[in-house]
Amino acid sequence: MQVFLVEDSPLVRQRLVAMVQAIPNTHVAGTAASADDAVRGILATRPDLVVLDLQLADGSGFDVLRALHARAPELEVVMLSNHSSYPYREIAQRFGARGFFDKTREFERVRDVIIRKGAAHASSH
Repeated sequence: MQVFLVEDSPLVRQRLVAMVQAIPNTHVAGTAASADDAVRGILATRPDLVVLDLQLADGSGFDVLRALHARAPELEVVMLSNHSSYPYREIAQRFGARGFFDKTREFERVRDVIIRKGAAHASSH
């Protein structure tokens, strides 16, 4: 299974890469720190799952989510942010995010989503 990681913090990005690499049969399809690089990279690789930060170097994860929802609505996206209040979660859901997790309290839940998605992916192939 291929996972694309969008995170502007190098330390958090490294942590996400390590987490994905530790999951059997799961690989990092690509990484990006900016909204433009994310949209280009995701559309080029068409990963099975995208983990998307809300705050990016040159914009918002919502910009990426809107672009993906318009051009590739079948892509599964989960968001990860320090800004996890209800309005952010609601906007993310409206633009197609399948999950929204708080970086400080729910980081490990992203791992669980990746594992579940990988199991579903393996059983469908």
